[in-house]
Amino acid sequence: MSTAEALITIAVVAVLTFLLRFLPFLLFGRKERPSPVLDSLNKLLPSAIIAVLVVYCLKNVSFQQINTFVPELIAVAVVVLLHLWKRNNLVSIGGGTVVYMLLVQLVF
Repeated sequence: MSTAEALITIAVVAVLTFLLRFLPFLLFGRKERPSPVLDSLNKLLPSAIIAVLVVYCLKNVSFQQINTFVPELIAVAVVVLLHLWKRNNLVSIGGGTVVYMLLVQLVF
């Protein structure tokens, strides 16, 4: 890639990033109260994203050998318990990932 191509690529990415960041203000304005659509999305999306992550992470789990499904089940339980305790998606997902990796690398 030449220098000109790299600069054009950087410029296109920068413009698109700016437009995508600015688009919500153009579409919804600067109201004090968000629209009902945004309000409902705000309530539904976190749960939907977590559900998609769980399905994606567990789609290839095999129940034929104990070492192929027990780490996943323990990690899911840790994610659920951490989320019920802290109510923080980052802590829940991060904690579950750490527990899963420790189980796979050290125990199973």
